[in-house]
Amino acid sequence: MALLSDLINLNLSDSTKKIIAEYIWIGGSGMDLRSKARTLPGPVSDPSKLPKWNYDGSSTGQAPGQDSEVILYPQAIFKDPFRRGDNILVICDTYTPAGEPIPTNKRYNAEKIFSNPAVVAEETWYGIEQEYTLLQKDVKWPLGWPTGGYPGPQGPYYCGIGADKAWGRDIVDAHYKACLYAGINISGINGEVMPGQWEFQVGPSVGISAGDELWAARYILERITEIAGVVVSFDPKPIQGDWNGAGAHTNYSTKSMRNDGGYEVIKKAIEKLGLRHKEHIAAYGEGNERRLTGRHETADINTFLWGVANRGASIRVGRDTEKAGKGYFEDRRPASNMDPYVVTSMIAETTLLWKP
Repeated sequence: MALLSDLINLNLSDSTKKIIAEYIWIGGSGMDLRSKARTLPGPVSDPSKLPKWNYDGSSTGQAPGQDSEVILYPQAIFKDPFRRGDNILVICDTYTPAGEPIPTNKRYNAEKIFSNPAVVAEETWYGIEQEYTLLQKDVKWPLGWPTGGYPGPQGPYYCGIGADKAWGRDIVDAHYKACLYAGINISGINGEVMPGQWEFQVGPSVGISAGDELWAARYILERITEIAGVVVSFDPKPIQGDWNGAGAHTNYSTKSMRNDGGYEVIKKAIEKLGLRHKEHIAAYGEGNERRLTGRHETADINTFLWGVANRGASIRVGRDTEKAGKGYFEDRRPASNMDPYVVTSMIAETTLLWKP
């Protein structure tokens, strides 16, 4: 008798050319990922060759019951680390039957900004540091913490090793390898300052692909924690008190910043970001005011400041960038639950297209 695991791991290519495509989209809250699968006649590597599909938007908070159809447009393909073989994950965005983007489709406007010739010419690079917290499923309390109690104070946990310092490493490592398998440009992982909290980095990715890759990596993480019976939280301040929050620091550079004389370009870009600080904060994630307090390696939410190697600043410039006179900078304001389509395109728009 075949075991369930045997059937899950069946290699379809032994008996059919058909593949399974998992269509993935963002639900009505702007953070809830949804997905469903369909059979295709054979392997596909170009999203434009994939059929559009639809779903019941009234069940995701994205359409009324009397006109509930929302159309999925395939936009990016990744290899499926769960089904493997030629099976794929498909990142989609969402439209009305008339072809209008629905309000929660943040990719549509981002794509307009990234396809602007002035932005294309500057080859915008992003590296996103996604922090997240692993929670025990039934009590929604961080993994490894005593139920209703607290571990020792922060200090030994950041990049820590050992059974009393690092909890959930099997999940983190499984996610790392699954993302590499999928073709996501994941560049690293580390344990974070608060125990039970981890980080992965996606990038450098160019333009709209940064958002596609981060959403795909979040989907894979949600699926792995589902298998492990653990809950992943992207809340920017999951535990109140003297504990670090969770952010999505966004590293950014343009061709002009990476070339000789780039440091002056960086300073001008940071000046423009400062002039639009309130607009950026409003778009950088829900509940960010609980995290951006001026403590725990953050700048106060109402204050914009930048500095070299300063982790208490809104914008941090690395020592290597200052020394080389060119490079990149890090926007430390985005919360862990930010939408990468919104954040990356807004940074590009402010620094390259906006005229103060």
